[in-house]
Formats: sequence, structure tokens, C-alpha cells
Amino acid sequence: MNTVVIAVGSNIEPEKNTNIAKKIISNKLNLLRSSEFIKTKPVGFTDQDDFLNGALLVECNLNLEELKKFLREIENTIGRDRYSNKFGPRTIDLDVIVWNGNIIDNDVYEREFLKNSVIELIPEIKAIIKV
Repeated sequence: MNTVVIAVGSNIEPEKNTNIAKKIISNKLNLLRSSEFIKTKPVGFTDQDDFLNGALLVECNLNLEELKKFLREIENTIGRDRYSNKFGPRTIDLDVIVWNGNIIDNDVYEREFLKNSVIELIPEIKAIIKV
């Protein structure tokens, strides 16, 4: 069984789309906890609405590639546009950021909201993140 933190973000109908993603994920994976979801300013391309960001702690039997494929399918189902501006508005963004206690996305170190979400879900990871 793998323990995973999935970052969840949206700035197009964010409350609706993050809830849809959470429901789909919890139907397929064992949802242990959800972090607080907070409004954040966009990074990179700033001429867009604020994002709603948070994270989910899940357990699953999928390997990392299978999980990433599953998350891409959810993004597609919710209407993620992969052909426009990579940093532009999006219905949903789902990223694996912690895999079995290992931070696998460097954005955790660079984005305060991700760091805080991970610490909220896995408090013992503070030593790795260096708060």
C-alpha cells in the first residue's frame, strides 16, 4: 500500500471542481485526510483569477505511473485544457507531491501553501521540509 499526498488546485469554478476531484479520488482511493483549502495568487502567469489550493492524503495500491495516469484522467474528465498557457487558468490541477514519505515535487519547497498542506497532512515531515 502506498501513502501519497496529492496537490489539488483550481481557479475555474474552484469550489465545484475541487469537490468533484475529491469525490472521484475518494471513490477509487482510500482518502485518509484533506488539508485546508486556501485561496492563493497565481504563479507565473498572473493575469488570472486566484486559485483554490489544498491537498489530499490517500492510500492506494497503484504504482506511481498508474496513479499519475488516473489523475490525468480525472483532469480530462473535469475539462482541463492542456493546449493553452501551461500556467494559465485551469479547471483542475492534480499532482503527486509526496510518495511514501518522500517529497517528489520541488514545488513543495518553493510554494508556501504546498509546504503547509503537506505539514498539515504529515506533521512528521517537517524535518525534511525544514520549516
